[in-house]
Formats: sequence, C-alpha cells, structure tokens
Amino acid sequence: MAPHYVVRYVDRAGPRTVDALREAGVATVHEAAGRIGLLGPAVQARQTGVAIAGSAITVSCPPGDNLMVHAAVEVCRPGDVLVVTTTSRSTDGMVGDLLAASLMARGVVGLVIDAGVRDLAALREMGFPVWSRAVHAQGTVKASPGSVNVPVVVDGRVVRPGDVVVADDDGVVVLPVALAPAAAEAAAKRLAAEADKRATLAGGALGVDLYGLRPLLADLGVTYVDRLPT
Repeated sequence: MAPHYVVRYVDRAGPRTVDALREAGVATVHEAAGRIGLLGPAVQARQTGVAIAGSAITVSCPPGDNLMVHAAVEVCRPGDVLVVTTTSRSTDGMVGDLLAASLMARGVVGLVIDAGVRDLAALREMGFPVWSRAVHAQGTVKASPGSVNVPVVVDGRVVRPGDVVVADDDGVVVLPVALAPAAAEAAAKRLAAEADKRATLAGGALGVDLYGLRPLLADLGVTYVDRLPT
C-alpha cells in the first residue's frame, strides 16, 4: 500500500501579498503573473460577487470518500483555502454545510474542489464560498486513506501546499509562494495602467488607436472599405 500523509506545516505567503492579490482579482493576477496558474473552467464559482485569496491546504481523496477532508480541518489556519481533489473523476458531494461549519471555525476563507459540493443553499446562507466541479446531493463515505498537504492536480493544474489561491467570479488562479510578491506588485501596476486606459476609452478613444493596432491590421492585409466589392 502506498504511504499516506497528513503534513502539518506549509509555507504561506504574507498577508499583505495575499490581500493585494485578492483585491486585484483572478483575471488581473493571471495576466500580471505571465498567464500562469489558471485552473480550467470546469471548477466554477457557486456564488456571485465573492473574491477570496489564501494559502492552499491540499487534500487528495479517493472518489466518494471525504475522510481526508475531515483530517485536513485540523491543520488549517485562518486565511487558508481548502483545495480538494479525488484520485479519479468524481462529482459526489464531498463537502456540505457541516464540514463548512468546521472549516469556518478554523478560519478557512473558502473551498476549491475538483468534485462536488452539497447543501449549496446552506453554504450560501452561511457565507462559505465554494468553487466546485459540480453540485450534487450524492453523499460520501469515510473509509479510505488519502493525503493532506501533498501536490494535487485540480482541473489540469498542479496545486502545491501553501500556493496562493485567488478565486472570484472569473475562476481560480494559483501561484507558488515564491512568485506571489512579484505578481502582486505587477498586478498593482497593471490595475493603475488599466484605470488610465479605461478613462481614455470612456472618453471616446478607439482601442485600435490606443493600442497602436492600425499598422498591425495593415500588415495582416486588413483593408477598410465603405462597401464590399461587387
């Protein structure tokens, strides 16, 4: 039998970096970091208007078994994001309102799960945000071993313990701790530049002029005509 672990300690990014990345949002962070770390679109927000960021506590479970999610609660700290995967594709409801209550008591700010959640109305009422592959009432058992705080794969992206997870209505992006401060700085600069461009565009400027795209269009053979040739 392969070994299974519950790793108690992970490196975490500083709170100022985490806060800056949350405020910047998934789309800006993804661009500012060089277009890395974006999860696939199958893991979706199950609420609207909520943005979170925090350090990843990762969980690897057999499908249909949430034993290791319960084991993971103990090692969570305030500000963490629980990231749950299954060893093969599953849509079973691995987390519901009872587990969410336990996670919230530990200060966990949200859940990213490459499987299903259940009791969604209760989760929303509690204010516990989730990003999941599915919403499904199918319950789970507590019978099989897995691991906590090992590298996992979530919708095509490797997530390591302690990675900074940023999630909002646009999806989920995950960055290594070592890259997070530079990404936060780049995101702040990008937001400032976008504010200037937004004001210029709102004033009536055209994107083809603002971004200098007319020469590119010409080089690509795009011709402006008043009517299509007959």
